[in-house]
Amino acid sequence: MSRTSSLEIEYPSSDGKPMAESDLHRDWMVRIIELLIAHFAGQKVYVSGNLLIYYVEGDPRKCMAPDAFVVKDCDPRRRKIYKLWEEGKSPCFVLETTSDSTRGEDQQAKMRLYARLGVAEYFLYDPLGDWLEPPLLGYRIMGGGYVPLEPDNEGGILSEELGIIFRLEEGQLALFNASTGSRLQTAAERVKGAEHRLQEAEAEIHEAEVRAQEAEARAKALEEELNRLRGQQGP
Repeated sequence: MSRTSSLEIEYPSSDGKPMAESDLHRDWMVRIIELLIAHFAGQKVYVSGNLLIYYVEGDPRKCMAPDAFVVKDCDPRRRKIYKLWEEGKSPCFVLETTSDSTRGEDQQAKMRLYARLGVAEYFLYDPLGDWLEPPLLGYRIMGGGYVPLEPDNEGGILSEELGIIFRLEEGQLALFNASTGSRLQTAAERVKGAEHRLQEAEAEIHEAEVRAQEAEARAKALEEELNRLRGQQGP
């Protein structure tokens, strides 16, 4: 293909399909992306989702749009589309939020495609718990195909690529730092948590000031009582 004809090919930033089947699926998609972005902030890691990934140069029909994906050792700048032949790296991790309309594709065509493109880990989460059993599944590529990842004693599935444990808590997906055990939070949740801790610290300072004032008042009263008693003793 000549350079001129290659430049004329258009790679759209939208496929015209809805972002998600329902508000719930959209909310979880956004939340997972935000959690991963906050976790990898400041690192050379690109996190995105619902973004078209083109994997065959010259053929804009060959594309996919994972609900959430991570590319390590990659510039984290914002993009409109992701071209594999320009970036030189496939995602190391993909997560799909499964619904009634996507469950067949998520567990068949997408699995084959992601394996062919070398996506090391593939996770599936069903927010409603209606289409997957169990609602959280994890796979790792081995020998050209995916093998299931076994949950730990608490039902968590470790992503070795991300260093993150994915775990269901009453059906809700929670992410934990595998090294520290701390729960992942979005940037907004971190700010809210910091504000709450600040409020608690200010309340403790206020309580300490009140106690100090009360102690000072008691000391002053005791001093006055002592002076009164001494005055009653006479010379």
